[in-house]
Amino acid sequence: MRSHFKRFLIDQSGAVSTDWVVLTAAITIMAGAIALTVKNHTVDAGQDLQVYVQSHITE
Repeated sequence: MRSHFKRFLIDQSGAVSTDWVVLTAAITIMAGAIALTVKNHTVDAGQDLQVYVQSHITE
C-alpha cells in the first residue's frame, strides 16, 4: 500500500491539467468577487446621483 501511495505522490502525469483547473477556478472566483463589488458601488453611485439630480431640479 505504501508503494502505491509513493508512486501516486511522485507521478507527474495530469499535474498540468490540475494546475489549470485550480488556476481557472481561482480566476473565476476573483472575477465574481470583483463583479459583485463593482455592482454594489455602481448601484450606490446611481442612487447618490439620483438624489443629487432630484434635489437640483427646478420646476
